[in-house]
Amino acid sequence: MRFACAFVFMLFWSAMALLAQAGEAQATPTASPSQASASDQTSNPTTLTVRSTLVEVPVLVKTKGGQVVFELTASDFVVTDDGVPQQIRVEEDTDGRPLALAIVVETGGAGARHLADYAALDAVLDALIGNVEHRVELIGFDSTSHLLTGFTESTEDVSRRLSRLNPGDEGAGILDGISFAVDQLKAQPPRFRRAILLLSETRDQGSKTTLQSALRLISDANITMYSFGFSSTGAAIGHEASKFNGSEPGPAHGCFSKDGADPEYDGHYSKQVLDCISQLAPPLRLATMTWIAASDGLKKNTAQEIAGLTGGEFFHFHDAKELRSGLIRVSNDVPNYYVLSFRPSSVTLGLHALKVELKDRPGLVFRARTEYWIDGDAE
Repeated sequence: MRFACAFVFMLFWSAMALLAQAGEAQATPTASPSQASASDQTSNPTTLTVRSTLVEVPVLVKTKGGQVVFELTASDFVVTDDGVPQQIRVEEDTDGRPLALAIVVETGGAGARHLADYAALDAVLDALIGNVEHRVELIGFDSTSHLLTGFTESTEDVSRRLSRLNPGDEGAGILDGISFAVDQLKAQPPRFRRAILLLSETRDQGSKTTLQSALRLISDANITMYSFGFSSTGAAIGHEASKFNGSEPGPAHGCFSKDGADPEYDGHYSKQVLDCISQLAPPLRLATMTWIAASDGLKKNTAQEIAGLTGGEFFHFHDAKELRSGLIRVSNDVPNYYVLSFRPSSVTLGLHALKVELKDRPGLVFRARTEYWIDGDAE
């Protein structure tokens, strides 16, 4: 039995590798020498390295009228990891922990038209950060990413630089900018909470970071993202969900047959193998559905999907007034997240689908992280 399980998971990861290679074949051509530094950073994606196997899940709970709910305990929540219920606890006093905040701003593409919206935000940023020890940095991006102000305790300095941004080129590499920010945040002390404030258009334009790398980057359980976007996959999920109820798992001619494969695979042999393995092990089907949803979302609305995957928030804005209004709303929410934590009952490498539910609380709504990634050196 142990050998069979190991064989199944080995096949799963082989299939995932083939899928990733297929996706990367459609990536943007090689970067120019001036873009080499950003490309080097994205070639080694940040992952959730769960050495202690502790996973944190930030959850914001409100009434349907928008009032924050404070009185919940761990017994009010249910958290499943790839469909398996977990033993959870609520971390105490997380709002008092120091904060490292990376502000990531699109200066290129459509972002050049919104640079004036970022003037005189120091008071709003102070409210967003709160009365805690903090470090803030400013990153700009167009077709490449640039560190404009390194980590500093002075919000005023960052705000002053934010109000004096210069237009960039026509690029809008959102995923590259996020990759750059994650790399910077990783260098901050572990005792700091880590967050990214993204100001950009909604869709990525020209990032060198692949979708696979992006999923791993934004699955870091210690980073929450708040996205403010200006304008610039359901069928696939339904198809995957329908396979839970199939009486005959796998393609009609067998998992590994290349003759007479089901039409849906259209020559994609690795997808056929992945589907077979997933149906033999249902938790892998949940991970497959999560992969499709996240990849599709990142293509269609990068800014919104990034926020949703981390349990953060997304706001549309058209001008400075709407931006300020949204930032004030976020500043009211940031201190009020519950942070649920658990140690996975089974440490399986790769993407995990998270689901949070509230017990017997029909009048409440919530926002929570939907996935995380365990890297190869987890213990």
